Amino acid sequence: MPRISPILAALVVALPAFAAKVDYNEDVRPILSENCFYCHGPDGNKRKAKLRLDVREDALAHKAFVPGDAEASELVKRLFSTDSEEVMPPPDSHRTISAAQKEILKRWITEGAEYKAHWA
Repeated sequence: MPRISPILAALVVALPAFAAKVDYNEDVRPILSENCFYCHGPDGNKRKAKLRLDVREDALAHKAFVPGDAEASELVKRLFSTDSEEVMPPPDSHRTISAAQKEILKRWITEGAEYKAHWA
């Protein structure tokens, strides 16, 4: 049976540490903008649950994101929920967040959920 060299094994284990940090403007904002900001963004007439995900302080106040603790974050709980009353985006929104996008959001929260000002 072939043996894996200790160096190769160490590299495989260390690969996640070399992955680029999730960037808010490049990776996160497009997901939130496409799937969440319609109901949880700047338009007060369309906003649901009095929650703004585009304003960090508001998202933190509602525990939508708990920086460094994805499992305690309401967003993660709702993204991965199987309950049609709890899952986000809701089924009637006809919006879908892919498994890869969910993992990006989860990783971003784990990394500290840093927001960056939009370039415009």
